[in-house]
Amino acid sequence: MQFHHHGYVSGDPRVEPAAGVGVNRPDELPDEVDVLIVGSGPAGMIAAAQLAQFPDVVTRLVERRPGRLEIGQADGIQARSVETFQAFGFAERITAEAYRITEMAFWKPDPADPARIHRAARAVDDPTGISEFPHLLVNQARVLDYFAEYAVNSPARVRPDYGYEFTGLQVAEHGDHPVAVTLRRTAGPDEGRERVVHAKYVLGADGARSRVRAAIGCHMAGDQANHAWGVMDVLAVTDFPDIRTKCSIQSEAGNILLIPREGGYLFRMYVDLGEVGADDHGAVRQTTIEQIIARANEIMHPYTLDVRNVAWHSVYEVGHRLTDRFDDVTDVSGGRTPRVFIAGDACHTHSAKAGQGMNVSMQDGWNLAWKLGHVLEGRSPESLLATYSAERQVVAQNLIDFDRTWSTLMATKPEDLADPAELEEFYVRTAEFPAGFMTQYTRSLIVGDAAHQARATGFPIGKRFKSAEVTRVCDGNPVHLGHHAKADGRWRVYVFADAARAGEASAVADLADWLASAPDSPLAATPEELDADAWFDVKIVYQQPHTEVDLGAVPAVFLPRSGPFELIDYEHVYAADPEHDIFAARGLDRGGAVVVVRPDQYVANVLPLTATDELAAFFDGVHRGSAAERAADRV
Repeated sequence: MQFHHHGYVSGDPRVEPAAGVGVNRPDELPDEVDVLIVGSGPAGMIAAAQLAQFPDVVTRLVERRPGRLEIGQADGIQARSVETFQAFGFAERITAEAYRITEMAFWKPDPADPARIHRAARAVDDPTGISEFPHLLVNQARVLDYFAEYAVNSPARVRPDYGYEFTGLQVAEHGDHPVAVTLRRTAGPDEGRERVVHAKYVLGADGARSRVRAAIGCHMAGDQANHAWGVMDVLAVTDFPDIRTKCSIQSEAGNILLIPREGGYLFRMYVDLGEVGADDHGAVRQTTIEQIIARANEIMHPYTLDVRNVAWHSVYEVGHRLTDRFDDVTDVSGGRTPRVFIAGDACHTHSAKAGQGMNVSMQDGWNLAWKLGHVLEGRSPESLLATYSAERQVVAQNLIDFDRTWSTLMATKPEDLADPAELEEFYVRTAEFPAGFMTQYTRSLIVGDAAHQARATGFPIGKRFKSAEVTRVCDGNPVHLGHHAKADGRWRVYVFADAARAGEASAVADLADWLASAPDSPLAATPEELDADAWFDVKIVYQQPHTEVDLGAVPAVFLPRSGPFELIDYEHVYAADPEHDIFAARGLDRGGAVVVVRPDQYVANVLPLTATDELAAFFDGVHRGSAAERAADRV
């Protein structure tokens, strides 16, 4: 964590100075906003947290509830999400309070007595070491609390406006704030009163029954629900030995997915209630908690479950549905850019068995939010916004396909499986997908081609930047390179040096000169009144040990000045850790490479050190107008 660059800080360094619209931010919801977010679930809250880093963007989030969520229905936190939490500054704190999953046990009918269950197998949760971060379980409400803290501590001071219900919207052909949103007060002395807020953009993160989705004419399509599950968060006394281990329990009486929860005592059970007939008409949803508990005891025989307290319970039917689009553009050939977007459960619904809903929803919100910030600040063209639906709809379809297979296996009796070990083998074989690491965006405005992928095989273009250990030169500390990447809306340019040393004539020295002074350098886009690294976080990793890197000889572009006192930021210069050589670990060419990473941590391009023309061309598409034009405008 870096601070003091604007002056001495004696309080909580996580509270950034208010700036822009965050200074004297009005309590009352204004009549005009840049971005109006509807819904304070995971997609909405991460979007608000990201947009709070853009001090000149007026962002407001409305929520129909009168206050914060207290009991969340989602609880699975995949490793990719914990990486995301690191960027938002709370990975360590939430890990400390969460339950950590290290393995999963599989219980099946005992061959000697099929009426009884026995432990048939165990599987390691992350057998390949796909991430340095763990797989966690924690109340969704706590995740939202942390995002809310980040948002209110960020320069724009964003916080939810509770007690507002979305009722409808209209999009005008013209105007600075073309989206007219009608809201109704759900709490307070003016309960029931309606008002209209005009926005430049709207994000509907208002759940599976999304009114925003309906307002823009999007349609959900997919499987109808045909299998019911009872879910309960309980405190209980039991003789089941794996009650504090994630378990799949398959018996002749049905199936259970057991999820231990944070705190050491609470756990969640998804209890199989069986097939739902076409003439059920929702009757299964009337299943009582007593019936769910009784069914759980039948499935767990010979073990017993004595429930002492029920924190929450529900009944749901598994269906897999996906909306036809993620924004309000019905004709992509018409040239209109989107004004209204939807994210999270408003776009895709599926089972809870793989713990994907909250995790995928957060990536939806983050994907869109930084793009909105860049467009509204004038950094990028409006065409950038079309990449949101193009990227995230593919991810959602892949999720639906995966979950259809996983939830079907979970609901199948062991004797009906082609292989008794099919469930656990699928769990191990597909571990990278539910962990959140199979997403790979294809070539677009913000994803380059793979012509130079061989220079960094461990950083696949379109996939998330997989961090690795390096040594910080200024103090010799071992750190993870990716952990320094805050969710601040900046692009990352990682320069992996050739064999030359700092100060020697080399391709790195030439690249540094070009980055610092060329009119077509992407850094030339940064407004002169801002810090040199305000839009781009440029870092270098040398191949030599840190003791052999002379900071005095490092090019100035890798030692940017920060804050009103123009202090030198030394945390941009790194060296390969001899014990964990990042060049070997990530397949980096010893001749050097440039790895460009998006603000949401996905690799956008891999280039040679000498490919300045290609680097300039890539960012000319990302930024508004050419670099040369922007430089001329400032003269």
